[in-house]
Amino acid sequence: MSVQDAPITPAVEADLAIVKRGCDELLVESEFARKLARSHATGQPLRIKLGLDPTAPDIHLGHTVVLNKMRQLQDLGHQVVFLIGDFTSTIGDPSGRNTTRPPLTPEQVKANAQTYCDQASLILDQSKTEVLYNSAWLDQLGSRGLIQLASRYTVARMMERDDFTKRFSSNTPISVHEFIYPLLQGYDSVQLKADLELGGTDQKFNLLVGRELQKEYGQEPQCILTMPLLVGLDGTEKMSKSKGNYIGVTETADSMFGKIMSISDTLMWSYFELLSFRSLAEIQNFKDAIAAGQNPRNIKVALAQEIVARFHSQRDADEALQRFEARFKHGEIPEDIPEVTLAGAPLGIISVLREAGLVASGSEAQRNLTQGGVRVDGTRIEDRAIKLAAGTYVVQVGKRRFARVTLT
Repeated sequence: MSVQDAPITPAVEADLAIVKRGCDELLVESEFARKLARSHATGQPLRIKLGLDPTAPDIHLGHTVVLNKMRQLQDLGHQVVFLIGDFTSTIGDPSGRNTTRPPLTPEQVKANAQTYCDQASLILDQSKTEVLYNSAWLDQLGSRGLIQLASRYTVARMMERDDFTKRFSSNTPISVHEFIYPLLQGYDSVQLKADLELGGTDQKFNLLVGRELQKEYGQEPQCILTMPLLVGLDGTEKMSKSKGNYIGVTETADSMFGKIMSISDTLMWSYFELLSFRSLAEIQNFKDAIAAGQNPRNIKVALAQEIVARFHSQRDADEALQRFEARFKHGEIPEDIPEVTLAGAPLGIISVLREAGLVASGSEAQRNLTQGGVRVDGTRIEDRAIKLAAGTYVVQVGKRRFARVTLT
C-alpha cells in the first residue's frame, strides 16, 4: 500500500498529536501523517531512527528529551532503531561548533557506547529497541564507496549549513572530513530505511541530508522530527556536562530532586513540556492553580517526584521529598535567615556567595566549593561554573551561614 492510499483516521490524528507534543519541527508533517496512516492500515510498524555519538560516558536529562519521544513512538507500536555512531564518533560532528571537534579513540567510543546503552534502557522498551552500530556498514564502504557517496551531494548544499557558512566567512578553518560527517549520518538512514529520524534542533541539517540521500538511492524519504534543546540549571545555556548545568540520569535521588527544585518557576514549564509524561490538560491545570494563588513550589515538587520516580522508584521519590522538606522544617535551616536580592541573573555561584555576603572573597568561595561546604536549596554544589537562573534560593555556606537569595 502506498502512503497516498491510506486514510487519515481519527486514530491517526490522535497518534500524530502525541508525536508532535513538545517538538520543534516535524518535516514534512503531511508526509508523516500518511506514513502513520499506512502503518495503521497495514499493521507494519514504522522504523524510527535515533543516532547518538557516544562522545561522553553519561546521559543527562537533556538527552532524555529525544529518548522520551522515542519511547512514546514505541508505545504507539513502532520499531525504534537506537543507532550507536561508533564510526562517526571517530570523525567528530561539527554541528553548532566554530572549531573542529577532536575525534575519540575506538576504546573511548566502546566504553561510552556501553554506558549509553545501559542508561538509555532506563527509558526505552528494550523489547522494541534494535541497537545497531554504524561501523557495520561504514567500515565496509571503502574509498570507492565514499567517493560515490560524496558524488550525490554538492558543496553548495553543504555550505548552506549555518556553522560552515559562519566559519567560512570568518576565515575559520573547515576540514574536508567535516563535510564527510553529515554524508555518513545520512547514509545511515539509507542503510536503515528509516521512516522518521529524531534529533535536537542543532541536528536539523544532518537529518535533512539523510532525507535527500534516501531520494538519491531511490528510497521513500524519511521525515524528521527535531526536539528543543533542554535548558540547563543555569537557565540560559543548553544542558551540558561540560557547562556543569546538568542532571545526570544516574545521580542519586536526593541530588536529582534538589536540582529540579532549584530551577526557576518559569523554566519549570519547559521541563514539564519536555520531560513530564503528564497530559497537557494536567499541566494546564497546574498553571491555572498557580494563577489562582497556589505556591509554584508545590507544582515543582510534583515534577521533581515524577522525574526521580522514573529513574529510581516512587519510594525513593517520596523519601527524597521528606529529606528535602526536613532540611527546612526541622532546624537545619533557620527560619529567620537574611534575605538578599541580586540583579544580573544568571549569576555565577562564586558571585552569588560573595555578593550575598556569605564569603569575604572569591578565593574563600572557591575553597568552600572545593570542600563541599556550599549548598543551594539543600543540594551540595562543587562546580564553580554553575550559574543560578532568576528565582529564589536558600544558599548555605558551612553549617551556620545562610541567605535567602532572590536573583532577578
